[in-house]
Amino acid sequence: MTVKELTAKIEQVSQDYEQTHNITRTADWYLLKLHEELGELTQAYLQLNGQARDKGFTEEQLRTKLTEEIADVFSHILLFAHNNNVNLLEALDKKWFKFLPTNNQE
Repeated sequence: MTVKELTAKIEQVSQDYEQTHNITRTADWYLLKLHEELGELTQAYLQLNGQARDKGFTEEQLRTKLTEEIADVFSHILLFAHNNNVNLLEALDKKWFKFLPTNNQE
């Protein structure tokens, strides 16, 4: 699956969420929702690592929660980028992959 295909699927889920919960996804919403999800990821991480109350969850449940929150943050990054017309692959090439050694060395 390409990033574009993945983003389209996530966008559909987000649109359904918008309709189901009668919210409006404004430009601010994308960033604020990402921030909310990052907070939930932080909480899950702290709980799993014994730095916050586990609230009665087992280690397996906390591991599942951490995994789900990572998926939420990743999805909301894709939504935020899409809403701001950012091509993530191009951005990664320019920001991160420029540090990789080139394959042009003989």
